[in-house]
Amino acid sequence: MQRSLRSARTATFVYFVLCGTLMGTWVVHIPAIEQRTGISHATLGLLLVLLGLGAFAGMQVAGRLSDRIGARVVVPVSAALCAATLVLPGLPRDPWTLAGALLVFGFFDGCLDVSMNAHAVHVEKAYGRPVMSAFHATFSVGGVLASLVAAGAAGAGAGPAATLGVSGAVGVVVAVVAARGLLPAEGVPGAVSGTAPEVVSGTAPEVVPAASARRRKAPGRIWVLALLAAMVMLAEGAANDWSALHLKDVLGAPSDVAAIGYGTYAAAMTLGRLLADRVSGRFGPLAVLRYGSAAAAAGITVVALAPWLWAAFAGWALFGLGLSGCVPQLFSAAGRVDPAAAGTNVSRVSGIGYLGMLSGPAVIGWLTHVVALNHAFLLLTVLCAVAAPAAGVLRADTGAGSGSGSGSGSGSDGQAEPNSAIDSASRSRAQSRADSSV
Repeated sequence: MQRSLRSARTATFVYFVLCGTLMGTWVVHIPAIEQRTGISHATLGLLLVLLGLGAFAGMQVAGRLSDRIGARVVVPVSAALCAATLVLPGLPRDPWTLAGALLVFGFFDGCLDVSMNAHAVHVEKAYGRPVMSAFHATFSVGGVLASLVAAGAAGAGAGPAATLGVSGAVGVVVAVVAARGLLPAEGVPGAVSGTAPEVVSGTAPEVVPAASARRRKAPGRIWVLALLAAMVMLAEGAANDWSALHLKDVLGAPSDVAAIGYGTYAAAMTLGRLLADRVSGRFGPLAVLRYGSAAAAAGITVVALAPWLWAAFAGWALFGLGLSGCVPQLFSAAGRVDPAAAGTNVSRVSGIGYLGMLSGPAVIGWLTHVVALNHAFLLLTVLCAVAAPAAGVLRADTGAGSGSGSGSGSGSDGQAEPNSAIDSASRSRAQSRADSSV
């Protein structure tokens, strides 16, 4: 059992890295593509809306397909198509063609995003312990890799189309090779089960959420968590698409230095997510969300006001470090509000959060109509400053920390071992029987 789960966990890590690398490669080429097509910041903001709409549509399609035919099929297909379409934004010379390219690339990126997260949920259930933060950390690793590759390619004089094309070709190969480690789907596709998954023959089956869970009305606390997720993830989305442009256009950094600026933010995000489980286990999820949001507010304020390049780098690093642990705490809290409807509640919070992330770049783009780009970042200061005191919503959480790095059964390195999956499934079945008897 442990070998099968560890293989699935490794494969999931690979897809998270791949997704982060593909999106990061696009992000760091935004300045060059903007210049190539001759569009303004405001027009770019509108085009990024299309990228977001494509991603949102892909999420809806891939979510249903993952339930129907299993994430084992949807994840590698989505990853290969996302990698294959990465080159498209690097080819156009006019905004209309770029709009179509972003719509297509965004669609398959959304498919990959949802399907790999669905598979990660199955892996986490099988382990019986939180492991999601580590997956999200490796997504950030992909962003760092993308910035390094783009900086090297820009220094060598390679154009956006060449870099995007080569990166996409490598991504297709990785998507196909990693598929062998994914968990197999078990059971009849589309079947509805009212009980939790059982761990049989060393694998964790993918299950469709119970019908009763789908019909549950979301508690008010879920919508508070969803609003906080939208605020925090809007800030993340804005940083993803505007950090490189800020360094290049506002502070005059060359393209290769601007690409490293995004990498600084992504590296800080990665470090924070690697530490988030241990910090949450010791001080609680409320502290991670509250003080992380406050740190992010301070960091983005430095970015908005600093006239020096080194100060902007420090601000982006603090911003990434502060935001890094916020989203995992919100997702975990949503799953603990009602254990019998954990999947449904997490999907509500994450879905609204993704809408915030997708709208972030466009909101900043629209603000550039009236203020300078760096001053538009002060909106993110406000959002993070509001999220800090609102973190009190996690005080009602009586469950375990969102991702403790300590506790019985954990390895010395803080990595969870899959030795409690059967106990976890048994507890879930008992809870389901109790719910049905009420």
